[in-house]
Amino acid sequence: MLWALLALFVLYPLGAMFARIFRDDTGFGIAGALATLADANQVRAFWNSLLLGTLVGVLGTVAGFVFAFSAARTKLPRWMATAIDAAVLLPLVSPPFTAAIAMIFSFGPRGLITYELLGIKGFTVYGLGSTLFSEALTYFPIAYLTLRPILAAIDSNIEGMALSLGASRWRVFRTVTLPLCIPGIANAFLLLFAASLADFATPLILAGNSFPVLPTQAYLQITGLFDLRGGAVLSFALLVPALAVFALQRYWVSRRSYVTVTGKGAGQAPFDSAAPSVRALLLAACAALTLAIVYLYALLLYASVVVALGANHALTAQHYKVIFTEGLKAIRDTLIIAGCAMPLGGLYGILLGYLVAKRNFPGRGAMELVSMVNYALPGTIVGIAYLIAFNDPPVELTGTALIIVACYVFRYGPTGIRATVALLQQIDRSLEEASQGLGASSSTTFRRVTLPLILPAFFAGLGVVFIRSMTAISATIFLVSIGWTLITVKILDNMTELSLGPAAAFSVLVVAIVFAVMAAISWMLSLLRAPGAAPVPSLLGG
Repeated sequence: MLWALLALFVLYPLGAMFARIFRDDTGFGIAGALATLADANQVRAFWNSLLLGTLVGVLGTVAGFVFAFSAARTKLPRWMATAIDAAVLLPLVSPPFTAAIAMIFSFGPRGLITYELLGIKGFTVYGLGSTLFSEALTYFPIAYLTLRPILAAIDSNIEGMALSLGASRWRVFRTVTLPLCIPGIANAFLLLFAASLADFATPLILAGNSFPVLPTQAYLQITGLFDLRGGAVLSFALLVPALAVFALQRYWVSRRSYVTVTGKGAGQAPFDSAAPSVRALLLAACAALTLAIVYLYALLLYASVVVALGANHALTAQHYKVIFTEGLKAIRDTLIIAGCAMPLGGLYGILLGYLVAKRNFPGRGAMELVSMVNYALPGTIVGIAYLIAFNDPPVELTGTALIIVACYVFRYGPTGIRATVALLQQIDRSLEEASQGLGASSSTTFRRVTLPLILPAFFAGLGVVFIRSMTAISATIFLVSIGWTLITVKILDNMTELSLGPAAAFSVLVVAIVFAVMAAISWMLSLLRAPGAAPVPSLLGG
């Protein structure tokens, strides 16, 4: 059954997209695809995408490393570590273009800073700079979550030995700590680069005509020119640099060994990684970025309760009235789709994770690899592939809720798969063998022994699928219809129509819903946790 689902919702859409790229009215050929790629505007958009992705990867990875190093290696007070986690959480649980909306409120023609504070008239916020800042601010938490456990796992004895041999703290950091973080840094850069390549909403709002990028060009090719083949060709072009960066990252990391955790440990000796002056500088940088995040989201909340930010600051509830009347259908549809995708994604994650971790069967490695394909591809590619595959018979799902639910389950369910595999690798096989030796069937053993032990992975899968169902847009913008729409699509529509107040109100609503559901999931998990078991971390690692 799992193979049938993976074939239908992973392999078939990609095959249909590739077939559409190389097929025209006269049959199969590459002339049409080459003509699209050779267009001067598309070539410019391609290089702009590479430039933006590289800058976002570098800037976001640096910011994530500063936060992770401060949290893991400078002995922060508990309240400060909590503040960092809270600041990192906000961009992760909000729509990816929320920062872009706040940028317009701050630096637009009637922006709070440019117009109200500095008195600058006619200031333009659109272009590379604002797009880069918005995307880096949105995606740097991914780098933070990638790098923090790596920094925390480095054996402090190694750094202590280097210090005792006469090296300065800066030399220890440069020759010991930083090289050991290379796998994490490379992975963080890859994730941010891919996220920037897939993001079309932020450039659509902020980049303007002067800085086109491939995701927006692919979106406009389909929605504006109704050219599915052209959109497929451009989305395929996105895949080439992503694969190239992935191959380069694997080659770079594979050249050295980064092992520091062995079975011969003698305990962790305390090591103060940063001098007091450096520690103060790191904390100042973290505080500045945290305040910037808090300011942007506070401004978003303020914009949702005033008549018109920059013109009329009288308090009003009109924007929330609009979203709960005109936008009620989008709210209802989003909650229905997220409510369906959440349990299906969690169940899919633990079932497939259990099979590939605990059962031997032909094609196990292939199943694990195929299950990760949609997660690894940029969302724009997945959305266009689904649109091409399910727009015509034999499987016609366009316009239904099922296609959006399937997109969410098979794109974000792999988070639960990886969490399940990681947890099962820590569970001794003798526990299940003892159960079966006492006469329990394999299904009873799974239900009464294995399943309670992997509940954290199940709830992690639930949480990630729900969060992404509420906030994602790059894949599903191509799948919405009159019958089923999403809050993120309504926000984008409001932005293009310059209805900034309702867009801010929708964004605040999404953040509130996600926080409420995360709290509920954490509470349910604490109730189901066995007495005496170790505390379960939150969904996002904090």
